[in-house]
Amino acid sequence: MVGEEKRHRMMQNLFGDQSGEEDEEEAESEHESNRQPDYFPGGMTLKSVTTTTPHRRSCPYTRRLLRYAVASRLFVLTLIIIWRSLVSPYDTSASINPPCLTSSTNSSNPHGPSVLLPRVGSAIENGIVWDSVYFIRIAECGYEYEQTYAFLPLLPLCISLLSKTVFAPLEPVVGYRAVLGLSGYILNNLAFVFASLYLFRLSVFVLKDPELAFRASVLFCFNPASIFYSSIYSESLYAFLSFGGMYHFMNGTDYFATVWFALSGCARSNGVLNAGYICYRRMQLVNKAFLSRKRTYWLTLKILLAGALCCLCIFAPFISFQAFGYFNICMGRSAAEMRPWCKARLPLLYNYIQSHYWGVGFLRYFRVKQLPNFLLASPILSVALCSIVYYVKLWPEVFLSLGLRASSLQKGLVCSLLSKATEGQPSTDGLLENDSSNILKDDRSIRLRKGAIKREKKVIQPSESGAHERLQCDPVIILPFVLHLSFMVATAFFVMHVQVATRFLSASPLLYWFASHIMRSPGIGRRWGYLIWAYCGAYIFLGSLLFSNFYPFT
Repeated sequence: MVGEEKRHRMMQNLFGDQSGEEDEEEAESEHESNRQPDYFPGGMTLKSVTTTTPHRRSCPYTRRLLRYAVASRLFVLTLIIIWRSLVSPYDTSASINPPCLTSSTNSSNPHGPSVLLPRVGSAIENGIVWDSVYFIRIAECGYEYEQTYAFLPLLPLCISLLSKTVFAPLEPVVGYRAVLGLSGYILNNLAFVFASLYLFRLSVFVLKDPELAFRASVLFCFNPASIFYSSIYSESLYAFLSFGGMYHFMNGTDYFATVWFALSGCARSNGVLNAGYICYRRMQLVNKAFLSRKRTYWLTLKILLAGALCCLCIFAPFISFQAFGYFNICMGRSAAEMRPWCKARLPLLYNYIQSHYWGVGFLRYFRVKQLPNFLLASPILSVALCSIVYYVKLWPEVFLSLGLRASSLQKGLVCSLLSKATEGQPSTDGLLENDSSNILKDDRSIRLRKGAIKREKKVIQPSESGAHERLQCDPVIILPFVLHLSFMVATAFFVMHVQVATRFLSASPLLYWFASHIMRSPGIGRRWGYLIWAYCGAYIFLGSLLFSNFYPFT
């Protein structure tokens, strides 16, 4: 009798409650034509992956996260004001603003007699430093110089639009350039708040643990690149659009996610990498089509055409911007006046600017004098590399096969290793897997039936304190985030200015999921959590001090 009860509990842990399955399948069949097909192996859909229970529990976390996000931005802005008032800037040319080259552009004189609060205007303009100078100049005068085409147009367009509409009444008070700067600050800080909320919603979908998702989102609110998310940089807008696209991607609305990803490509050039999520899903769909062996070639063609169309839409903003630069710089000029990149077989303005003006290229930053910059980027690179290696060690078959060879049983059982691996305790999952295999061998009918069930397998693993913790993560769903981060880490280390990795990688959700999981684990994991928080706090203080006063920082 005891053996039967144990067997019954094991079946429930592995397969969940089977009651009502026939009604669910009948209801799903009625709406089959109105929803997208399964996206992941094992017959799983995103409807089965995301249950309603975590979302009901996430409402209190959302309100708390909103307070954390707003407080973090106010904290960083306060630090900027304090450091600007206490420390003399390294470069005092931030307020220099020559007239626009184009006569058609009308900009008000910020130092004219009509300005009511010139000191306030000057204080705002002094906060326009580093790349913020380019964004504000583009918003005011358009793309005047070749090097300005390294900055994509979404942020300058939004700043210009806000300054001419919402904040236009402030122009006589502080001046036009100060209004542009104020518009940029407000826009980016609002975008950051929305980005944190979208990251939380995305994390609840993927992790199916509101508490863990909340921890990850709070960590994002105080990430080491916080100074850039509160300045006139494109990081906040990009993170908002990328997290929004990822959320809708996980929700199963590929076409809506494509719009968000395309907009992220208007904010930063690395937004085109988000097309990888669409490619990953199409790859899974093609694999499922071949496994089903039903109208394989026609279905595969439809899947590939739809994926190609989505990817083209994501690449379209970047390609259009390159064409815009070619038209403005190369068209209508003689061969002697043409820039070198105009004569190339494939004229890519962005690549030429990055290489010619900033020295970006493969291994071009590997110099002894750049060692301090490698040290500056080493913390974020270490966390990113650890998260990738951690995933690969847990699920090597999933990673190497790009999720195509992951078994349904493995996807459920291996998630319990996350808790034990960071606690340093011996895992009992081998015994659980052996028992599960015996059960499946004894009852092949249940095994076959399970292949058609569109519901996630939940495994209960005892934690260190003896309480039972339900871990519901799926390695196949996390895999595209791992691949995305892997490509970004390789690019940041081998191609880019390595110190930029701090803000370049800060928009990867996997970093915060991994760090929050480590921080929640007792023992050595908790000590690593303290180290991560110390790293974030140090970079927030250091970044607000150096960056706001025109000193080099990432």
